[in-house]
Amino acid sequence: MNELIQKATILLESNSVQVVIGYGKGSANRTRAIFITQAADCEKLIFDSRCIQNLAVYLTKQEIKKLGKPAIVAPIPVLRSIVQLAAENQIAENDLVVLGVTPESELVEFESFAAIETFLSTHRIEIEGKYQKTIEMIKSMPVSERFAYWVKELEPCFKCYACRSACPLCYCTRCTVENNQPQWISVASHPLGNLEWHVMRAMHLAGRCTDCEACYNACPMGIPIHLLTKSMLQDVAENFGTYGPSLDKLNALSSFKPDDKESFIR
Repeated sequence: MNELIQKATILLESNSVQVVIGYGKGSANRTRAIFITQAADCEKLIFDSRCIQNLAVYLTKQEIKKLGKPAIVAPIPVLRSIVQLAAENQIAENDLVVLGVTPESELVEFESFAAIETFLSTHRIEIEGKYQKTIEMIKSMPVSERFAYWVKELEPCFKCYACRSACPLCYCTRCTVENNQPQWISVASHPLGNLEWHVMRAMHLAGRCTDCEACYNACPMGIPIHLLTKSMLQDVAENFGTYGPSLDKLNALSSFKPDDKESFIR
């Protein structure tokens, strides 16, 4: 993508940014995140259908912040994550340059977070048919069968937390699972511990998930944990009218309305 390389080169040569976060060649015909600080290295940037990692995960990392102002290569899932991070006051508009990449692989430089939100209004989250079918199948199960389904699916988990590390919205410096006084979530990777961890994480992402599938792509065991967050996306939309990131809407677990149908909040 020559246009991307040229733009990144200009940004670094003019010192408009000090690092470009993008995609580069990895091993086994895969791509990986690369952090370019020299204009001459911009030739290493690539972009194609293999570039699925959500690079927004690096925007909150102290190691990256120390490199200086970044420019970030941002396909649709990354753009959604940037808007959500901005809504949660984790990134500031003047602290980065967003190099958007459209589904048609065209480069778009956004001058504001509001411009990104406007662009995303025509690229709303849509759950793919194959996932929709599975989610509906799971929801149609009796509660006991549904519980058994997830216990079985989560059984291979050995608590590597790759899903957490890959998610741009899991930016807490210390996670609940790392607290042991009190210990809310079991550390052991047994059926109950695995269920507690993944359900807790899905709940924390309620109304915040940007449907990038980074958690699923990072899982070494191929556990379909993205089905939990996809289902939560739908549940939040149906019950609270919020679907996808927004600069001016609070997430489901940090706000309530007096007219919400659940009476316990009154």
